[in-house]
Amino acid sequence: MSDHHATTAHGADHDHHDEHAHGSLKSYAIGFVLSVILTAIPFWLVMNNVLKDSATTGLVLLGFAAVQIVVHMIYFLHMNTKSEGGWSMLALIFTVVIVGIVLAGSLWVMYHMNHNMMPGLHGHEAHEMHETVQQSK
Repeated sequence: MSDHHATTAHGADHDHHDEHAHGSLKSYAIGFVLSVILTAIPFWLVMNNVLKDSATTGLVLLGFAAVQIVVHMIYFLHMNTKSEGGWSMLALIFTVVIVGIVLAGSLWVMYHMNHNMMPGLHGHEAHEMHETVQQSK
């Protein structure tokens, strides 16, 4: 009887640990509210053209995106630095490196596509084209 009581107590403790590891309604609500805020602020910044410089706007949006990734990792994926949860620090570092490569690569591709696909829309080149048209008249 003593063994059964110890097993039951251990099983109950194990179930409680699993419930806590999967998050509570409060932690999901906090994650949801943070996600909505971290989506609404960048949307507002872009739609109202709050920051006049597009490079600054892009960097601010990347900052909000990085913070939102961390919020999702903590509140929805339940990642932490404890190896008991299945994630080690090495896996977290790997994730950060991959996200950094994806963000930097996306910016690089968009910049070069804009530069190579729309060469006539840049200020210096557009000014030269305007002068050439004026001289030919």
